Amino acid sequence: MTGNEPIGGAREALLAELARSLDGMDAVARLGDKCVELLPVDGVSISLIVDTERRETLYASDEVVTRIEAMQFTLGEGPCFEAFTTHRPVLVSNLRTATPTAWPIFAAEMTRQPVGAIFAFPLLGGARGLGAMDLYRKQPGWLSTADLAIALQAVDIVTLALLEMQMNGSDPPRWIDVPTSRHQVHQATGMLIAEFRVSPEEALARLRGYCFVTGRLIDEVADDLVARRLKPTDIDQP
Repeated sequence: MTGNEPIGGAREALLAELARSLDGMDAVARLGDKCVELLPVDGVSISLIVDTERRETLYASDEVVTRIEAMQFTLGEGPCFEAFTTHRPVLVSNLRTATPTAWPIFAAEMTRQPVGAIFAFPLLGGARGLGAMDLYRKQPGWLSTADLAIALQAVDIVTLALLEMQMNGSDPPRWIDVPTSRHQVHQATGMLIAEFRVSPEEALARLRGYCFVTGRLIDEVADDLVARRLKPTDIDQP
């Protein structure tokens, strides 16, 4: 984490990582690592998003950002979803004093995490949203104008990597061919669909409702369902 990197030099460094990558997933990981190195941030995540029900984390730099990502998916709200939906960056320099109307529950949960600031950027392929890139800082504080310019360049180059993955045979609505971090959630949702004869949206809503009431992450609850430590009927009785 250095910050104040010359903008032109930062772009060259990011493009060099893209050129050295072995494939699309390697490119995403290299670019994520380079963002942590170039910018005054403590963590980075890169996600594919179709909607609040379909989202995959391709890269998370550390355990804190992994938990941030899991919490956004559990709640179905957060800065990455807002950035994806609005096609505009969501810049929150102080999470402890922010009162975002688009994700109030997530903001409240973040007060219990070692996170002071979040900056979320949409990844856009033309007019279509592909996903989002989140940057977080442990301490509150703004990105400088130069740092913001570097972040936007990183967004453009990450988008190039995602588009290249798409051109090599994948279509984001069918999901890019990567090891899914949400396989257990999809399987657990299917169990609820079979048990209660509800739509996929309703099944996921029930799963999220249980997580909210019990204060657990959706990945943990899904794992318990698939492993039979929880029964589908338990989800209606937290």
